[in-house]
Amino acid sequence: MDLEQVIRKYALQNALQFEGKATMGAVLGKVMAENAELRPKAKEVSGFAKSIISEVNKMSPEDQRNALEGLAPELLVKEVKHREMGLPDLKDVTGEVRMRMAPNPSGPLHVGHSRMAILNDEYVKRYGGICYNRFEDTDPARIDPTGYDTIPEDFDWLGVRIDKTIIQSDRFEIYYDIAKKLLGMGKAYVCTCKPDDWRELKNKKKACSHREQPLSEQMVRWDKMFDGSYKPEEASLMVKTDLAHPNPAIRDFVGLRIDDTPHPRTGTKYRVYPLMNLAVAVDDHMLDLTHVLRGKDHLNNTFRQEYLFDYFGWKKPVYIHYGRISIEDAQLSTSKMAAGIKEGLYTGWDDPQLGTLRALKRRGIRPESLRRYWIETGIKAVDIQFSWKTLYSFNRELIDDGANRYFFVNDPVKIKIEGAPDLVGKSPSHPEHPERGIREIKVGPEPSLFIGRDDVPSGDTRLRLKDLCNVEFKDGKAHYIGNDLSILKDGVSIIHWAPMSSYDAIVLMPDGTTKKGKAEPLLAAAKGKVVQLERFAFVRVEESAPIVRCVFTHR
Repeated sequence: MDLEQVIRKYALQNALQFEGKATMGAVLGKVMAENAELRPKAKEVSGFAKSIISEVNKMSPEDQRNALEGLAPELLVKEVKHREMGLPDLKDVTGEVRMRMAPNPSGPLHVGHSRMAILNDEYVKRYGGICYNRFEDTDPARIDPTGYDTIPEDFDWLGVRIDKTIIQSDRFEIYYDIAKKLLGMGKAYVCTCKPDDWRELKNKKKACSHREQPLSEQMVRWDKMFDGSYKPEEASLMVKTDLAHPNPAIRDFVGLRIDDTPHPRTGTKYRVYPLMNLAVAVDDHMLDLTHVLRGKDHLNNTFRQEYLFDYFGWKKPVYIHYGRISIEDAQLSTSKMAAGIKEGLYTGWDDPQLGTLRALKRRGIRPESLRRYWIETGIKAVDIQFSWKTLYSFNRELIDDGANRYFFVNDPVKIKIEGAPDLVGKSPSHPEHPERGIREIKVGPEPSLFIGRDDVPSGDTRLRLKDLCNVEFKDGKAHYIGNDLSILKDGVSIIHWAPMSSYDAIVLMPDGTTKKGKAEPLLAAAKGKVVQLERFAFVRVEESAPIVRCVFTHR
């Protein structure tokens, strides 16, 4: 980026902060903080900046915003004040609230699951009360046993407090008892129709032949569900609703089914499994939940479950349905992720290509940024698309102040600087924290150094090596031409470099690719930290030897 661009981005930023008018002192302060080498030339830089600031101040606020969005969007996000937003109050709160998470232990949580966790946690903390974690593990084929451990760890990373954990596979006898009561009340029946035939009759608002058979016959078939007389799909317990309901999805639903798949926790102890609507309604009542947050894709489930509450005279929780959210550019399917790990496509649940919370943690995304995102998204019923850009902007605000700066050159090319004296680069560890000191980077031998292949000029030109010196490329060679910063007034570009003492460095990208290059030696001492590789990206340093291995965070 050349000097004009540096001045312009800070002029636009300052103008947007102060009613469209940028001031020289504020702009120069930002420019000098980012480029300490310009301080001895403040007079020349201010003369150059005067015309740029004047031009910016003549722009409309909308044009200023659009210009900054195109030039340096991170400054727009960081400095423009966000409107304070929060979650609306819950309805019908009379004392403490009781809410629940309801994960399926099929793998660790992903970014979509964090919405459910954070919203419930926010409300329980606001009103006081209890938040349950209920493992809904009544489909044995979908269970990954590690989920019983990884999901609580994910909640802990999010800062979500769990008061008590419930596991549905421990509660089968409870569901059986409720099912038998439904049979006795005439609100359920055991059906031995073929599933497609039963579904077709239901869609036509017609009852199957088993729906109104006497209880004695129902109980005979009930017992046969357990003693092995029926195979899977040969018999199921159906909960009665209203066959005339205009929505076919609400008409009668399956409450229990036969499944001979061994359960990871209970083995072959049970073969009659409750389906979600029966188990969820029973547990929501027995846990005395006051409020249930769920996506509006669960509306039909809510209507089905309300029948059970009405049959038994149970008090219903307050149901709140928020809009769907689509999340692009991330793999979120647990089954596909598990298959990809098994095939070697992914290195594990924390592979940067995945949308798991473990992957975000590995990349250096802070849980506070997710919490802010979901609070500001709220619980409205409108469907929205998840914005990674917004999440990254929130995270940038959290990590920028603590992220020291380092030089990294992608796809490096070695160059020798002809006629150069002994050179030492001096660059601030953080432009806004002079107390953190200056990094001294010695160049040599010869003197030679690395620059990025994309920065190698195709013809004769002059360049500024950041915080080091000026060079002129002529006939394919780089020649030392001093250290006068006034060269920047001519629009000379500033490029990054790395010394010959650099470490080999790799950055793992979210698309599965890697960026390979050279990094200044001090980067190896930042293991475990999130740093900024200047004019490249924020990264989290994962390994320091024999190669500095980093994981991409975001720009």
